[in-house]
Order: sequence, then C-alpha cells, then structure tokens
Amino acid sequence: MFGENLRKLSAQFDSISELARQLGINRTQFNRYLAGESFPRPDVLARVCSFFKVDARVLLERVDDIGSAEDPIANPFLRDYVGAGSSNVPESIFPSGFFRFSRRSFVRQEVFTMGVVHVRRDGTNTFLRGFESREAMKVQSLPITKQAREFRGIVMQQEDGIVIIASRKNSMTTTFNYLSRVASFENNYWHGYITRTVPESAGGLRAARMVFEFLGTRASDAIPAARATGFRSPEELPPFHRRLLMPNKPFA
Repeated sequence: MFGENLRKLSAQFDSISELARQLGINRTQFNRYLAGESFPRPDVLARVCSFFKVDARVLLERVDDIGSAEDPIANPFLRDYVGAGSSNVPESIFPSGFFRFSRRSFVRQEVFTMGVVHVRRDGTNTFLRGFESREAMKVQSLPITKQAREFRGIVMQQEDGIVIIASRKNSMTTTFNYLSRVASFENNYWHGYITRTVPESAGGLRAARMVFEFLGTRASDAIPAARATGFRSPEELPPFHRRLLMPNKPFA
C-alpha cells in the first residue's frame, strides 16, 4: 500500500530524481519504496509525510481515503459529488482577489448591505473571507469584535455558475450563495442570490438578490469600497448594482 500511495503522490512531479533529492532519499532506495520492496525508517517516513502533508496511515490506507473522517468533502462518499465542485475552480470562472458585494439587508429590509470579501486559492481549494458590517451586528445586538464579525467560506463550481457556502466562527450562522457571471463591459460582475439559515418563525428575509463585483488583486483596489461598507439606501448603491438588484421588484 505504501508503494502504491507513494507512486500516486509522486505523479505530480516531473522528475523522480529531483523529488528524491528534495526528500533527501537515495534514488535507488526511493525506487524500492515505489516498488513496495522496502519500507522507510520512522525518521524517513516522518519526512515523507511532512513533505506530502499526509500522516503515517499512508503505510496501510489508500491516500485518497486518509483524512476522510476529518474532511467530509474529501470523504469517498462525497468526493465525486460535492468534492468535485470544490476542487480546482478555474480563475476564469471566479478569480482570486477582492470583491465588493451588495444585497438587501436581512435585518432592515428598507436598506441594502454592502461589503468587501477576499477570495484566495490554497492548493486545489478556493476560499472566501469577509466581515459583517458593524451596523448589521449592532442592529442584532451582537458583539462587533473582529472575531465575531468574521465569516469564511468555500467556493464550488456549478454547471452555470458558482456556489459559496460561508459561516461565522463555530458555524454560528451559515449562508448559501449562488452566483452566475453577468455580461458587462469589463466582465467583472456576478449576480444571483443569498439565503440564510434561520427558521421561518424568526421573521425577516431569508433570501435576497446579491451582486458581486471584482475589484482587483491588490488591497489598494479594495480600499475605496471598504470605506463604503454597511447599510446603504437604494440610491446610494453603485448604478450597475442597483440595476441588477432591482430594488422595486420582489425576489421570487
């Protein structure tokens, strides 16, 4: 099993000789590992596990299954379903960088919420991070600390767009977001909707239209938008955001 796993882990490298050199393992000995003719000493195994970011179960279990208990998306039960969409989302579909978003407020339906999020790649995953506005937290009598306002999410590709599932720390709240690209001059807008996980008895909106606008990859690109976050009237929205959000038309 170790040899099979090592062959799979090594497949991403063009040169086995260079890989063996990076691991500090003699090429002949490395070939024995690949062929399943030999097993590494504990110190060498630790080096291999650290390099490939796996654990010692690589000796006995298929590498595709390692970590499945900790990572439900990577679990074989979901890997070809939910996991397939979360892996390797193309930059052309949804780029890394800063985005400005706007949507109708869930807690004050007469106004809209504007915010800024950052999207980044980490390996094959695409992650999103942002902060609730202080105004929205105060209206709900929630703490306005940075930790309380932060939310994080994962981006997944769909047939006609993307999905973002985001939560505040400890899954205090979760939102489901669907976006598809909008034809525009700079091709930098996405339009869709957001839903929040609250019971019907809680009152207020549970779904609303949403707009994402790509700002760029540098923090300086996002600073002007970051200064304008919070509650905004329909008239204060950027014109194209207002057009896509259709403030006077109920969301169906």
